[in-house]
Amino acid sequence: MVKEPVRILIVGGGYVGMYTALRLQRKLKSELKRGEVELVVVSPDPYMTYQPFLPEAAAGSISPRHVVVPLRRVLDRCRIVIGEVRSIDHARRTAMLSTLATEEGVGTEQLTYDELVLAPGSISRALPIPGLADFAIGFKTVEEAIGLRNHVIEQMDIASSTRDPAIRDAALTFVFVGGGYAGVEALGELEDMARYTARYYHNIEPGDMKWILVEASDRILPEVGEEMGKYTITELRRRNIDVRLGTRLDSCADRIAVLSDGARFPTRTVVWTAGVKPHPVLAATDLPLNARGRLRCTPQLTVDGTPHAWAAGDAAAVPDVTAAETGTETAPNAQHAVRQAGVLGDNIAHSLRGEPLETYSHKYVGSVASLGLHKGVAHVYGRKLKGYPAWFMHRVYHLSRVPTFNRKARVLAEWTLAGLFKREIVSLGSLEHPRAEFELAAGGKHPLDPKLDPKGSS
Repeated sequence: MVKEPVRILIVGGGYVGMYTALRLQRKLKSELKRGEVELVVVSPDPYMTYQPFLPEAAAGSISPRHVVVPLRRVLDRCRIVIGEVRSIDHARRTAMLSTLATEEGVGTEQLTYDELVLAPGSISRALPIPGLADFAIGFKTVEEAIGLRNHVIEQMDIASSTRDPAIRDAALTFVFVGGGYAGVEALGELEDMARYTARYYHNIEPGDMKWILVEASDRILPEVGEEMGKYTITELRRRNIDVRLGTRLDSCADRIAVLSDGARFPTRTVVWTAGVKPHPVLAATDLPLNARGRLRCTPQLTVDGTPHAWAAGDAAAVPDVTAAETGTETAPNAQHAVRQAGVLGDNIAHSLRGEPLETYSHKYVGSVASLGLHKGVAHVYGRKLKGYPAWFMHRVYHLSRVPTFNRKARVLAEWTLAGLFKREIVSLGSLEHPRAEFELAAGGKHPLDPKLDPKGSS
């Protein structure tokens, strides 16, 4: 009888999913050649997004194509399935998938497996704030980053083409909610880009724009330390950015941002970066979850008390064995995710070969953040940097971490060219509606008709 290959199902194509699959391709190279092991990666997108580069992509410093890594190219020994896992019955070793063909009436697909790797990542944590779902935009995907860039430049076009002070003021007011990495870096890069772009408008000055950062806690960028956080606030305020600590967004209905301190800002731009939550697929499994909805895991990255199930990254609550206090978990960030993926891949190979498992142990070395061109903060190996040195370290660090030599070379080339030529100030918002002009010419209604699309920015 022919023995069926061991099928390893990897749910998610992000940091953990892609790096784990890469590790398994190397560790199980001989088993894959002999057909003893099969690697299946299920991901909603055919690429992995390197999220630390999203702010620079939004500012136009990096092409959107170079922020993503094509899974089919780097995972050439894996079977890539573009779709989403809807539910998992680990007791029966089955997962229910929906793919692009599901929308064509094919129905969901059932996939069996022997080993399960859960790495679906996280999604934006949206609160029940009036108007948030209708008017806000997130900042977790490359589509959102480029859409936000186009939107900001469109608002400048709107302000430049009207004499109505109310419309002009709302178009030039930009509200960012969340003082973590995503919010601060996105705000810093986009404000820098808009300030540069304003020189090409005859009736818009940088001082005409209002940039507001809203943070519910009493500090921003907690990862870089209190001192660097305070420096960041000072630097942002020096650029006339309104930083409001201890403040929440109460409403953004009717395009008016209402804050908990009583301030009201008519605005057409609300960017929501106030935290993330575990992916919904975790709740559709029979695996143990903690109070925050993350998978309970062991230091060996197995799901606690569940054989043949593994997890890492944002979806996993992994004990931090280097912490002084018991019960501490590793932070859900990219630095841990990439390193956990290596150990996870090794441990799956060890498990298949009957070898002892390794324990994930990694001390957090520090953090870097960009605040715009030639501006940044860093706290690495106990050393604190700010300004140009921190910005340079931010670029060097992330260039060394972005996957594949292909992407490293392309990003470095773009940075080099950006230093020799002027910034691009073009908005390609029409890319989001490629059939708009043809539909209008064919006698249909324009998809940007506000009656049909109340969320349209223009």
